[in-house]
Amino acid sequence: MAPPSPKEFIEAALVATTTPYALSYTDSKQKWVILRHLLSLLQEFPGFKPSTGRFMHNDGTEVNLLRATGCVHVSNSTTPTIPLVIWLHENYPQKAPLVFVSLHPMTPIHLHHPFVDNTTGATSPPYILTWKYPPCNLSELLRNLVQLFTIDHPFSYTPTTPACLTHPWLVSTKEALDRLVGMLHYDMVALRASTSDEIEKLSLLQEELKRRDRFITSMVAELGEERMRLEERVKNWAEETDRVENWLRVNDGGSIMDLNARDVEIEDAFEMDETSRARLESSAADLAIEEVMYKLDKALEHEAVSFDSYIKQVRSLARQQFFHRCNEMASTSSPTSV
Repeated sequence: MAPPSPKEFIEAALVATTTPYALSYTDSKQKWVILRHLLSLLQEFPGFKPSTGRFMHNDGTEVNLLRATGCVHVSNSTTPTIPLVIWLHENYPQKAPLVFVSLHPMTPIHLHHPFVDNTTGATSPPYILTWKYPPCNLSELLRNLVQLFTIDHPFSYTPTTPACLTHPWLVSTKEALDRLVGMLHYDMVALRASTSDEIEKLSLLQEELKRRDRFITSMVAELGEERMRLEERVKNWAEETDRVENWLRVNDGGSIMDLNARDVEIEDAFEMDETSRARLESSAADLAIEEVMYKLDKALEHEAVSFDSYIKQVRSLARQQFFHRCNEMASTSSPTSV
């Protein structure tokens, strides 16, 4: 027995009432429009075949629908054919058909296609998004998809170029709109990528600024503590200065201002007897000779003086230093008062 023709299959499916084969189309006028649109589609695109199946909506509702399955060829022969499944919504033609690109692991849909979801294959061109019956129909929808996929194939990344928009009289309004939507989509993808990179950089900068803020806050706190310690030391020094000035007033019998007004030697600020003064002078002379001998060592090292002159000077200085140290020791052994 020969298989039924597409027309016979569609008519039989639309009139079937036996559950679970009954379709979800209830109105007779609706069924007549579906039959006419499907036959027109199959006549223009004979590679498509009608069938029925269960369709689940996003809300979980399941319905029995008619569908047309086939492949479309774009003008570029190097690209693969595009397998499509067109489901007729239960409220067709008032609701747009549901179009899917069949997924296959060997021909994945590229990530940023403007009209085809790369995870489900759901296709939503402007023609479907702006669907209105009449005049929209299945044949015109499929012609529109062929034009779209010629511009931007779902299996290869070919961003829409604005060349056609410089000559708008060369294309139809729908095609210009489709190309404009594709261009805007890729612009949004690029903008989203650049914005994401900028957000990441700003996030890293924010973390760095927070780290610096914590560091600066800790430094300010440490400087505040250091300031308090310095103020406390200044206060202590001021108290010590007052005590010294009071002691000088009591023990010097005069005014500190009078003392500061006079040019006095540091030794005159202390009471010393002759023994202490002699000991101080001997100690100063000893240190001066030690410094001169150090300079002579450096001069000999740089060959600024001869060795004979160096020995002569060192012997003379050593003899003087010996006598000064003897005087200093003699002064130490005798009682002194300061």
